[in-house]
Amino acid sequence: MAQRAADAELSEAREGVDETEAGFQGKVATIKDGLDRGLSPEQIVSTSPGLGVSKSTVYAWIDRGYAGMSNMDLRRKVSYKPRSRKVPRRDTSHSGRRSYDAFRGLGEDVRASARKMDTVVGTKDDTQCLLTLYHRPTSFQLSLPFRDQTSPSVLSGLGLVERALGSKDAMRRAFGVVLTDNGSEFADEGALASAFGERAGETGLYYCDPRRADQKGGCERNHTEIRKLLPKGRGIRFDRLTPRDCSLLMSEVNSEPRGKLAWMTPAQAFRHAFGDGARDVLEAFGIERVGIGELDMTPRAIEDARARRGEAPPR
Repeated sequence: MAQRAADAELSEAREGVDETEAGFQGKVATIKDGLDRGLSPEQIVSTSPGLGVSKSTVYAWIDRGYAGMSNMDLRRKVSYKPRSRKVPRRDTSHSGRRSYDAFRGLGEDVRASARKMDTVVGTKDDTQCLLTLYHRPTSFQLSLPFRDQTSPSVLSGLGLVERALGSKDAMRRAFGVVLTDNGSEFADEGALASAFGERAGETGLYYCDPRRADQKGGCERNHTEIRKLLPKGRGIRFDRLTPRDCSLLMSEVNSEPRGKLAWMTPAQAFRHAFGDGARDVLEAFGIERVGIGELDMTPRAIEDARARRGEAPPR
């Protein structure tokens, strides 16, 4: 009984917030502003050094419903549903030298610097998809719209990258080792390897195991950032996206500070890593610094942006 009474006294002493009313209101306003801009509690704390609270405190205040906040304001906390694992794994169609086991046999430094390639699909009525190219050390990602989910369309998209870089040799130096998944759009391994500049006797293209998206987890996590701006069920059609739209989209994604980068943005880390070469890539693909949360990718906003650029609406 004495222990329960002591515990109750401690619990009562820790209830509420150890802040003045004005200080609490100021901190809550900063937190709510960050949530409205799509930031996580960790990002809010790291980008607001004067806030003076930890991320666990921010989570606790949100969970308690202070100032009208709720867990529904946390995008990722309410966005997942259980995934089915009932579909049997299918055999891979690529050659053994390009398997994930072969990739794991590479040196740790080579694996750490590998680029990762994937696609993001829209609604079931869309034919156009997004081809994403992810640089693991800096979390920097490019995104290109391509006509349909086929190998020729992927090769066409990679051709744009090669033209931006200037030559096949530059393509080989920029990409080196690439890890991708087993989607049908990546089935033509010989043509893909050649597009990345792979030469005779080399192996630069590798494939994940079937149904193992976790083997390129950084790329998949970046896709969640894309989905924040192009959410499903909001009337956003990938068929209407232009390369300029994708540049604006990735400007936002590459401008979010990341904990793994000591709270630099991927664009900043990419510039630090590649210097003038990074600047050339950023300029070629129209990637610019955009303030966090300042981008509106709703259909109306996209149309307004096209009108300001003097572009005709897509058919």
